[in-house]
Order: sequence, then C-alpha cells, then structure tokens
Amino acid sequence: MKQNADMKRIYQYFFRGLIAFLPIGLTIYFIYLFWSSSEQFFEFLVRPIFGAAYIPGMGIIVGLGSIILLGYVISQRRFVKLLLMIEFPFANFPVVKNIYLSLKNFADYFNPDQKKTSQQAVIIKSPNSDLEMIGLITLQDADAFPVGFSPKDRIAVFLPMGYNIGGYTVFVPREWATPVEMSAEEVMRNSLFAWMMNSKEQNT
Repeated sequence: MKQNADMKRIYQYFFRGLIAFLPIGLTIYFIYLFWSSSEQFFEFLVRPIFGAAYIPGMGIIVGLGSIILLGYVISQRRFVKLLLMIEFPFANFPVVKNIYLSLKNFADYFNPDQKKTSQQAVIIKSPNSDLEMIGLITLQDADAFPVGFSPKDRIAVFLPMGYNIGGYTVFVPREWATPVEMSAEEVMRNSLFAWMMNSKEQNT
C-alpha cells in the first residue's frame, strides 16, 4: 500500500512538473524556432551583401524589420489590391482555402485594428434554460445576414471549443447576449484550456 501511495505521489509530482514546464518549454522552443529559421534564411540573403562584416544576429534583425515593413505596407490603401491578388490562390484553391481562411479568421480575432464590437465577449443564455455559453460577437449588422435568416434582430456569435482551434458559430436573438468584461484573447485562451484556470491566474 505504501509503495502504491509513493508511486501515486511520484506520478502527481511528474504531471505537475510537466504541466508547469510545457508552457515555458514550448514558448522558448517557438522563439528559438523563429530565431534560428529567420537567422538561417536571412543570413543566406544578407551575408553576400555584408561579407565579412556580417554579425550573427543580423538575420533576426532583418527578419523582424521585414515583418514591421510588411505591416506598414499592407496598412496602405494603395497596396490592398496587391494583397488581395497575393491572397487569391490561397483563398480559392480547394483544401488550401479551408486551412488558410480558418487561420486568417482566427488571427483576425487578435487584430488590434478590428473594431471592438466585432470582438465583444458575451454570455449567451436562452430564456428557457440555465445553460450559459461564452463567445465572441462576429457579426451584428442584420443587413449582412444572407437571405433566409429570421427577420428578428439577431447576432452571430462564435463559440470556441476547448483543446482545439475551432468552434461553432450560432445566430441568436440579440437579447440573449450579455456583454462581459473580457478581451478576445482571454476568451480564446480560457476556452482552449477548458477554463481550468481563470483569467486572473493565467495573467499572473
């Protein structure tokens, strides 16, 4: 019995340690992956220009600078058409478009240029049920709904799924939605981990 209790305690310590390590380890790994990939790629481009004057680390600087430059370029209205042309094959090719549009829509939740109303966190509750679901308003304009939807005042709400980058979009009467003081990032992060930690603990 004592051996079983000791083994159980060891398992508990192991999984607690693993859970504590994984977020830090994966974060460091992805930073390293971005660093090494950017350094190798841009070193190949930059070294021929600077020659012996090339200093390790210049590749990552060029990489970050390129991302900032890309952000600046696509912020200019005259480059919108060019961006649409680049996106066209990704957004229209079968299979690829499903992956691309899903990732693009997911990333748009965290776009600081999006209006707050399109990222409003709400609690959805039917008048005839005590069940509550949290989600993000993705569409409020009734005129934007396709023909065939109920003429009632409705909104589209995205309900993220736990342990999976995905979810459901539901169309509910506006009065079913109650705004909550949470950002889109907090809703997605908490939903991803099935609300095992509250937002205050995660922020800490």
